[in-house]
Amino acid sequence: MPSILGHPVLRREDPRFLTGQGAYVANLIPSDAAHVAYMTSTEPHARILSVDVGAAAAAPGVLGVFTAADIDPEVVIYPTPFPGMNDQMARTMLARDVVRYVGEPVVVVVADDPVRAADAADLVVVDYERLSPLVDLEASLRGEVVLFQDIDDQTVYRCGVGEAPDIDECEVVVRARFHNQRMSAAPIEARTGFSYWEGDRLIHHTATQGSHNVKTALMGIYGLGPEQVLVITPDVGGSFGAKFRCYPEEALLGWLARRLGRPCAWAETRTQSMTGLGSGRGQIQDVVVGGSRDGRITAYQLDVIQDSGAYPLIAGFLPRMTMAMFTGVYDIACAGFQAVSVPTSTTPNGAFRGAGRPEAASAIERAVDLFAAEIEMDPAEVRRRNFLDPEAFPHTTVSGLSYDSGDYGKALDLALEAAGYEELRAEQAARRANGSDTLLGIGLSTYVEVTATTGAGDFASVELGTDGKVKAVTSSTPHGQGHETVWPMIVADVLGIELDQVVAVGGDTDCTPRGQVTGGSRSAQIVGSMLVDASQRLIEQVLPMAADHLEAAVTDVVHDPQQGCFHVAGTPAVSVGWAEVAAALGEPLAVESDFESGGQTFPFGAHVAVVEVDAETGGTELVRLVAVDDAGTVLNPLIFDGQIHGGIAGGIAQALMEELAYDADANPLTTNFADYLVISAAELPSFELVRSETPTDRNLLGAKGVGESGTVGATVAAQNAVIDALSHFGVRHLDMPLTPERVWKAIRNHV
Repeated sequence: MPSILGHPVLRREDPRFLTGQGAYVANLIPSDAAHVAYMTSTEPHARILSVDVGAAAAAPGVLGVFTAADIDPEVVIYPTPFPGMNDQMARTMLARDVVRYVGEPVVVVVADDPVRAADAADLVVVDYERLSPLVDLEASLRGEVVLFQDIDDQTVYRCGVGEAPDIDECEVVVRARFHNQRMSAAPIEARTGFSYWEGDRLIHHTATQGSHNVKTALMGIYGLGPEQVLVITPDVGGSFGAKFRCYPEEALLGWLARRLGRPCAWAETRTQSMTGLGSGRGQIQDVVVGGSRDGRITAYQLDVIQDSGAYPLIAGFLPRMTMAMFTGVYDIACAGFQAVSVPTSTTPNGAFRGAGRPEAASAIERAVDLFAAEIEMDPAEVRRRNFLDPEAFPHTTVSGLSYDSGDYGKALDLALEAAGYEELRAEQAARRANGSDTLLGIGLSTYVEVTATTGAGDFASVELGTDGKVKAVTSSTPHGQGHETVWPMIVADVLGIELDQVVAVGGDTDCTPRGQVTGGSRSAQIVGSMLVDASQRLIEQVLPMAADHLEAAVTDVVHDPQQGCFHVAGTPAVSVGWAEVAAALGEPLAVESDFESGGQTFPFGAHVAVVEVDAETGGTELVRLVAVDDAGTVLNPLIFDGQIHGGIAGGIAQALMEELAYDADANPLTTNFADYLVISAAELPSFELVRSETPTDRNLLGAKGVGESGTVGATVAAQNAVIDALSHFGVRHLDMPLTPERVWKAIRNHV
């Protein structure tokens, strides 16, 4: 069969999604399930004086009402997600003594109907003693408000690398502070799950991006062995990092199901999701960049304060990802990084598309633009003068990472040429000369990111059935990536069979003995390579059967993927196909991969954003986005481009409109889609994607991750574009999101 890898193949998943046939967790809840609702805190920081559940317990259909005091001691603690985080800040499944954010679960109500459960939860009365709220990251760092009264160390996590550069030696020095605002992942499907027991075995259905991650968490919480937990993940309606693991509201379902002796289900509302689901970003970044007037950057220091929210979740650890990529694509002689994660009385902060890497790119790419403005040099030229040389790869950074391959100058040149950069600058100059109120801005970013940061722990096998059909069994937990299409493409390509002969299988931890989270843009290069390996091993194992058919020695038989058959070397006219080989099996033959990744990979690229800003209103329109995103070998251009499109949309959203906001008293201001402005196609142009492929040698496919690249590149490109549009007024920096109000005020303050 002709190779199908690298060719556009329509996603197999889409017909059922587009026709309402998706199998989501909420569609699978058993008819005899009890339904769970949580009464959550209305206070951002308060001591719980008393809880009155009498009215709730007496409400129609209520099966049980529980507080933290009712939960078994061995189950009540929800563990911190990463080693090195402050375990003394670990939360309880339900708030005990103190609440630390609006939306924190205090009481759980179980009823025979979800509406009755919600109504009964509203009847719970809690008497609070208000405590000082905490939203200011620097105030948290200084200990002005203490969220955890009984511990000395009020920090969640610290990390650093390199040494602070000697800025005094630099001819030019620029200092700035950037705010990288919090974002909501806002998946279409909010958190949902249900649990039940079969004897001493916990069965849990969940919408997650890591079935095995959830299984490991539940094993730890309930003290169960691997054989005692089954996690099933059907279709997932988006995640973007937010469903990295199960949250307390979901983890408690097993305890409730055991207590009540029946399945227990929970599905949150959109407002509950906006106040309870882990968000992303949330950094204060202090940068110092120094160099010479000829455009060379020789010193860079980035100091980060990370908003962890009320309890340690994933965001507290993410400065490590910012640290990993903080020097970006540049050859900087002296660079240093320091970060501290601190608690605030807000929703625990998690991961959002890119998870630490867009923050790193935003810091360095804004710093480069500020440096270029200071020395009055074109920002594209400053970038060229500081890129790592293509001959330097593999290159070890100050963070200790080994970049695999890249040609950053080529990516920038491709993007500039496609955008017509010189013509855009000429148009900008003409508008400024004519005094036009429609301001033109051109923003650049050149980025590199790290993918496949966890290279081990996955499972993949290929199973040949006696009917000739093949199963690609993997531990991946897709939530929009197109695995149901790409995994069969890989297997069909290696085996040389029709695509419709292969089906992807997964989403059930009983199918696979181990697995990793589907995140960090890792699946195609790790799981995909494992499928290549397993397919090759399958070919080796069936060669003896093919040889028997051909009445030849095994050593004389070869597999011909172009024809999808086996034949004696040099004699293709006489062959045997997969159907004959499969029929001779007697029983299905499964072959497992033992492929190990050669290391992390580093996608790179360049984006050019073009905006028009109305000088009278501050309204901004993104009119063009040209993107070069090099993620190595492209397996399916349609899915590749779709991933880039989604990533760019998320980046533009952060740059121009989305912000998860709190007032000065830590009350959430963005609790639904009327307040939190999710970006849509109406705010976006058709993106102009320029293909570039620089394969890696660290896996069998030459592929790098692509799921987050668009966000890493687009966010700061759009931010730079808006600031560039206002630069002739003297504007040097504006924090995201660049809303009309913020832009209008900047113009008025500088005109």
